[in-house]
Amino acid sequence: MYTVELKEEPLLPRERLADLGAEKLSNQELLAILLRTGTKQRPVLEVSTQILKDIRSLADFRDLSLQELQSIKGVGRVKSIEIKAMLELANRINKAEYYQNERILSSERLAQKMIIELGNKKQEHLLTLYLDTQNRVIEQRTIFIGTVRHSIAEPREILHYACRNMATSLILVHNHPSGSLVPSENDLRFTEKIKRSCEDMGIVCLDHIIVSRRDYYSFREETGLL
Repeated sequence: MYTVELKEEPLLPRERLADLGAEKLSNQELLAILLRTGTKQRPVLEVSTQILKDIRSLADFRDLSLQELQSIKGVGRVKSIEIKAMLELANRINKAEYYQNERILSSERLAQKMIIELGNKKQEHLLTLYLDTQNRVIEQRTIFIGTVRHSIAEPREILHYACRNMATSLILVHNHPSGSLVPSENDLRFTEKIKRSCEDMGIVCLDHIIVSRRDYYSFREETGLL
């Protein structure tokens, strides 16, 4: 004779988080908690599962615009704003922890972080990291945002913040939206110019790193320029 085993109803994502901890939940469950409710046709877990199926990877989630989020069935204006706010807060927490604890010990390690931060940008971004005597990041500042064809920055602005932060060294990072890691003539001239300017100010230009979506180019590693 067959017996029927009565099972308890599965816990909802919020209850599972309270009982087991956030780290035990799946991506779908975490997103379902943020969405809170589903649609008339589908419960919230089905909605969150479909959203994650529609993107290539979890990393692409942060690049969805408000309009793209709102176009997803089950995600309206309010939910899309809440999701964007959550993603930005998570990004700022990661940055704060990085600044507090991280020492720049290699170009490769920094480049991997910058690939995540800049690799998917559609415009060219020039960032400068200002370091203290122990190679700890004092500040990371965006110096310039421009188009692929127009990406000129002057050393004076970069060195202004170096002096304001009393930095002893700095690292330049910019992205190539085209995906090519080959330094342009402008990249080479700019690197030479900033190196001379830093030397005149008693500041060390440790590296100039170019990143794409998946890889990087380091002037320090690849050339004798720095």
